[in-house]
Amino acid sequence: MTEESKRLKDPAWKAWGPYLSERQWGTVREDYSADGAAWESTSHEMARSKAWRWGEDGIGGFGDTKLQVCLAVSMWNEKDVILKERYFGLTGNQGNHGEDVKEIYYFLDATPTHSYLKMLYKYPQAAFPYEELLAENALRGKKDPEYEIQDTGIFNEGKYFDVFIEYAKETTEDVLIKITVFNRGPVAAPIHILPNVWFRNTWNLGYPNPPKPSLERLTDDSLFIQHDKLGKRTLYADHPDQVLFCDNETNERKCYLVPDKTGSYYKDGINDYIVHGANTVNPGQSGTKAAFHFKKIIQPGQSETFRLRMRPEQTDKPFDDFDNIFIKRIKEADEFYAEIQSNLAEDDLKNIQRQAYAGMIWCKQFYYYNIEHWLDGDPAGPPPPPQRKKGRNHDWLHLNNSDIISMPDSWEYPWFAAWDLAFHCICFADIDAEFSKNQLTLLTHEWYMHPNGQLPAYEWAFSDVNPPVHAFATLKVYNMDKAATGIPDTRFLETIFLKLLMNFTWWVNRKDEQGNNIFEGGFLGMDNIGLFDRNTPLPDGSVLEQSDSTSWMCMYSLNMMRIALELAQTNPVYQDMATKFFEHFLWIAHAMFADGDEGTGLWDDEDEFYYDAIQKSNGMDQKLKIRSMVGLIPLLAVEILEDELLTSQTEFTERLYWFLSHRPKLASLVAKWGEKGKDAKHLLSLLRGHRMKRILYRMLDENEFLSDHGLRALSKYYEANPYVLQIENVWFSIHYTPGESDTTLFGGNSNWRGPVWMPVNYLLIEALKRFHDYYGDDFKIEYPTRSGNLFTLKEIAAKLAERLISLFTRDANGHRPVYGDQPLFQNDPNFRDHIQFFEYFHGDTGKGLGASHQTGWTGLVARLLKIR
Repeated sequence: MTEESKRLKDPAWKAWGPYLSERQWGTVREDYSADGAAWESTSHEMARSKAWRWGEDGIGGFGDTKLQVCLAVSMWNEKDVILKERYFGLTGNQGNHGEDVKEIYYFLDATPTHSYLKMLYKYPQAAFPYEELLAENALRGKKDPEYEIQDTGIFNEGKYFDVFIEYAKETTEDVLIKITVFNRGPVAAPIHILPNVWFRNTWNLGYPNPPKPSLERLTDDSLFIQHDKLGKRTLYADHPDQVLFCDNETNERKCYLVPDKTGSYYKDGINDYIVHGANTVNPGQSGTKAAFHFKKIIQPGQSETFRLRMRPEQTDKPFDDFDNIFIKRIKEADEFYAEIQSNLAEDDLKNIQRQAYAGMIWCKQFYYYNIEHWLDGDPAGPPPPPQRKKGRNHDWLHLNNSDIISMPDSWEYPWFAAWDLAFHCICFADIDAEFSKNQLTLLTHEWYMHPNGQLPAYEWAFSDVNPPVHAFATLKVYNMDKAATGIPDTRFLETIFLKLLMNFTWWVNRKDEQGNNIFEGGFLGMDNIGLFDRNTPLPDGSVLEQSDSTSWMCMYSLNMMRIALELAQTNPVYQDMATKFFEHFLWIAHAMFADGDEGTGLWDDEDEFYYDAIQKSNGMDQKLKIRSMVGLIPLLAVEILEDELLTSQTEFTERLYWFLSHRPKLASLVAKWGEKGKDAKHLLSLLRGHRMKRILYRMLDENEFLSDHGLRALSKYYEANPYVLQIENVWFSIHYTPGESDTTLFGGNSNWRGPVWMPVNYLLIEALKRFHDYYGDDFKIEYPTRSGNLFTLKEIAAKLAERLISLFTRDANGHRPVYGDQPLFQNDPNFRDHIQFFEYFHGDTGKGLGASHQTGWTGLVARLLKIR
């Protein structure tokens, strides 16, 4: 067992970690406006002067699990008008494709206990082009590409600093910080490095509080940290030029035009002192925010290293063993990942996977949000506008979160999302199964899950509906953990199962409007995949019956059935629950399959594809004949019942056969292969035989769904043949859009009308492997369609996985598709091996699009590499 594996057994090693977000401004939590305009309520400009209520942000941030003490790095190139304290980006209303960070940074390495962490920020030596990025993007429309920081030419000729930020722990409480700055440019350049330490402001809210924490100068190179809950610590710096103090307090004059308070040194005091020489730092050398100030001129091609250490015990020689500790922790990180990557021979693949894991670890964030306090306002603050009482998230009064949670993207999405988190947990299970299990359990607690059973979708609108993948992820993580340890964690499985019973019931009661086992669902995380906003009622009062929503519920039923059967191995009572979900699956499957007198269903015999349908107010149905991911989701509902299992679960088996014998139409949905005995299997699926082959015929067609880098979300057919529909006097259309969104639906910051999305590709690969478990090696189909080449479903799953992996690997020209036509990223030796994990990918070229660090679900490439 590696040293890092041993540390994973001690929760104290996670007491400190990379828990700050990259952006606290522009979030719903910090929005106290009347109209819910979160992007405008707080801004990047305001961020350096405002003490945040619900969290903290910073570059390379690090802190305890409640962010009571925070560390981060600021810097200045003597050209910028402000310190570089946090990443800059555009809000959803400023960007032509929604919110977007306009910085270049990478998460390079991390261990799950945070015993070692490493990231890289590319800091320009010229003045940062804030206004140019704002102005140029404002001129661009939905059909134009985004204007990125590299497009400004600011990195030309290597005129930038590579700022590497590393952390290593000697013990659970002894933290070492190393900042290494390389001058990549042709001439000497000045750099100011300011490692910051501060307390999250909990003392100005008006609630009963512990004593105000304090920072005080000890010597020229150390300061004393005292916090009521965390105790005493000393932060040492290796020969800084000076130490500066102010307070983590809002500069109300700058933010709200309120007169200054006498003798106050505000949050932006260090910024104003360094950049403007203002008298804004405390000469008494104490406060609640402080920074060591290092100033260097770095020669071209050279580097400077800045060292700090924070520990509970004082020492006269904090840096004597500093370098050796880093060497030791890096060696242990290498040993930990060597064991995980034993199946990978190529160094490039190891690098991709290790950076994927690093991004997921760096995106673990402290998430604090008490809806009741947020709506009411704090005792010491002004009362919020009354409109908020009926505004965003007002019906989630029970929600009270204060935990470390896996975030989709620590800048663009610095909040949790229910279906994103499910995929994150599958990734994490390979490196830290306990964290995965705890995260999945967390969302089912009563201070997350709504009393009506709904899981919170995401901060922007907790009441939106994400695909119900929690049961799938729970079962997957359970089985991965069981295979790795040999010990079934049935307590984890049972705990979540019992809560998901409520969630399943919520779906049945709230999202089956007609009571016909066809589900509406609404948003379902797929943004603009359809003709119109699926959260908005249709203009003529019709109801949208969704193939994807209904298929997700079939999948959910089968996941719950399988969990119940697993639990029944030690508690026979669960056989009854397994029967319940088996019957749910059959009724929902029958509704999708139905024809004739029993309804039109969602299958179209003419096109041999599943479609959404509009149930009109006059009782007539109309299928929306759009070949999209909506029609591929039915593949995900697949489960196999082995005869061996049925033999051991006699009560379930008896009820199963009774149900099938008395419901012959439903019985036809269950296929059986093999004679009674160990090889006998029962297939439960929305698709089998002819229908499955016809869906796969479309899915594996390179002129429709199959791209060089995975499965598109919409058929390429619609590039030349847009689909058009008229409802009353309103026209709707959809066409293949392989890149950024060209519509304003959902803010226009994502697109499901053609790009490749990693999570649904992963689920389809898993489904094909499950089908292979039933059909075996004798069942082969064409791949790609019309190629004449036949492969088993397992082989096709592997080939699809390789296409997804190829997004990040170098092609025959030495280029990574993820970086498209960007020569800087493709060719420069200081860029080309650093990987960004984008939200989704161009349907033709594989270029990364959307959020550039959404490592959570795009990090699934790490899982694909693990099982290749």
